[in-house]
Amino acid sequence: QENEIKLLSAEIERLKNLGCLGVSPSLEGLRDENAKLKYRLNFLKKSLQEERSKSTKSMININSCLQEIFGAAIQAAYPDLENPPLVVTPSQQPKFGDYQCNSAMGISQILLKTREQKVSPREIAERIVKNIPANECIEKVEIAGPGFINVHLRRDFVSKQLSSLLINGVQPPAIGKRKKVVVDFSSPNIAKEMHVGHLRSTIIGESMCRLFEFVGYDVLRLNHLGDWGTQFGMLIAHLQDKFPDYLSVSPPIGDLQAFYKESKQRFDTEEEFKKRAYQCVVLLQSKNPDFIKAWNLICDVSRREFQKIYNCLDITIIERGESFYHEMMKDVVKEFEDKGFVQVDDGRKVVFVPGFTVPLTIMKSDGGYTYDTSDLAALKHRLCEEKGDILIYVVDSGQSVHLQTVFAAGQMIGWYDPKVTRVAHAAFGVVLGEDKKKFKTRSGDSVRLIDLLEEGLKRAMDKLKDKERDKVLTPEELKAAQTSVAFGCIKYADLSHNRLNDYVFSFDKMLDDRGNTAAYLLYAFTRIRAIARLANIDEQMLRKAAREEVLVLDHEKEWKLGKCILRFPEILQKILEDLLLHTLCDYLYELATTFTEFYDSCYCVEKDRQTGQIVKVNMWRLLLCEATATVMAKGFDILGIKPVQRM
Repeated sequence: QENEIKLLSAEIERLKNLGCLGVSPSLEGLRDENAKLKYRLNFLKKSLQEERSKSTKSMININSCLQEIFGAAIQAAYPDLENPPLVVTPSQQPKFGDYQCNSAMGISQILLKTREQKVSPREIAERIVKNIPANECIEKVEIAGPGFINVHLRRDFVSKQLSSLLINGVQPPAIGKRKKVVVDFSSPNIAKEMHVGHLRSTIIGESMCRLFEFVGYDVLRLNHLGDWGTQFGMLIAHLQDKFPDYLSVSPPIGDLQAFYKESKQRFDTEEEFKKRAYQCVVLLQSKNPDFIKAWNLICDVSRREFQKIYNCLDITIIERGESFYHEMMKDVVKEFEDKGFVQVDDGRKVVFVPGFTVPLTIMKSDGGYTYDTSDLAALKHRLCEEKGDILIYVVDSGQSVHLQTVFAAGQMIGWYDPKVTRVAHAAFGVVLGEDKKKFKTRSGDSVRLIDLLEEGLKRAMDKLKDKERDKVLTPEELKAAQTSVAFGCIKYADLSHNRLNDYVFSFDKMLDDRGNTAAYLLYAFTRIRAIARLANIDEQMLRKAAREEVLVLDHEKEWKLGKCILRFPEILQKILEDLLLHTLCDYLYELATTFTEFYDSCYCVEKDRQTGQIVKVNMWRLLLCEATATVMAKGFDILGIKPVQRM
């Protein structure tokens, strides 16, 4: 942008000179051109100012700052070393400072292996320390043990960052240019109800989208519905028999799951029905209007059911099912054929991808397409039409080999370069019952998601009444607390586990208000928010104090809390890289417990022991409470959890 501003300014000057010299045959045209350039110049200047003010408001990632500082020190100390290890982590114990740089050991190994130089890590650490450039965040460094560099942060630096957070709100860390992200998640099948297996993809995908949106990326949230294929033949044939006037009277299909089971049973047992079902598929695929209407009717019933769940869980998603890509599939097959990647195997057209034993079947022997074809078409559309810089598929681990094969095929044919575009499978494990087996109903069926959510609401209300909350909250507040706890706990129980592992679904554990649960965090948050309110300090007073007060961090618990609050950007940065959201849950739990330590040791509001009257308000401590709550609120927002003012 800065370069373009320089070039435009030079061009405006040149045009002005031409006008002065009377060289231009069309002065009107020249003025017009000049006006356009000036408009573009002003636009660029404004956008650059916005970008700069955004970056000055951005929360600083302290870990990244220290990495830059130590990266420069290592570069100065060992200029000939290529890609030296750069390891900076928060210290686990206060006696070892606030952060540690542990690069010296790795450099020692490299020098021994590549140059046969035996240099002790401590000596390397000393050399690094001598080359640390001037900076605003490090108070002092100490070398400990074999060569650990312990870093102590400057208190005024931490205090300044906290003040900035209170004045500007929680701003995303600066992460470079804006990118387009496509997230494929949820993706249930039409005519089948959403079950507990869809829960994880829906919750994880929504949270990932919220994180990418928070850091300023352009996010496309896609629901890759199973809305096309041979099963629609039997569903349409059954619809014709059961509701012959479906074209003029909307059929009252109440229970689509039962409707699906009936049609499947007929398909498996009635030969005549089976033949008709296949004819229906052909007519649907040839876009016969009556059959398209039947297909739409069935899809609409499913959509309404899905939307009930999305409304409960506050999910935003755009439907783009397999049918969307149907017309693109023949071109995909042709492209693979033209490039010589297709082999014919027993009438099927298959593509072997290097490194994978099972080929992709892109056309069946009867000329029909497969999931492989639609997934390839979707991949191409997201890369070449949507111009996605990052593509994320939130799909269960069982699809791992299939998706890796599809991605590798896209790479092989030249749709994307993995060095430029990130295509990732955010895999997740299955939901288990308390018996550690796949979560099922007593009859062995998959647990319906709507039943699970309703059970969550009932359990949350029981829990609130056990705690006698119904006696202190208004009916509206009680209802808000019920939905906040029920859906917050279901989401948090999922997100707080490493998504790669299976997890045990237990209402008792997720509604427990002790330990790393949403119930505990929501309650802790409500208590923190109440501290200022009970001291009669309103938002306006807090805002004024944030501008005027210096945050004193003399007490060890104030210092510990202040540093913990400021770790938020580095937590987000890590999740952007590995897509593991449980890190954010662990951080919020650590923040809440660190706050409790601070609150137990440091009086925010001092009261007269006899009268209970407020004697003194320690404003800088109330500001620490506010900073904690602000970061927790943003963390909840990314996780899709809605806190309440009273609980």
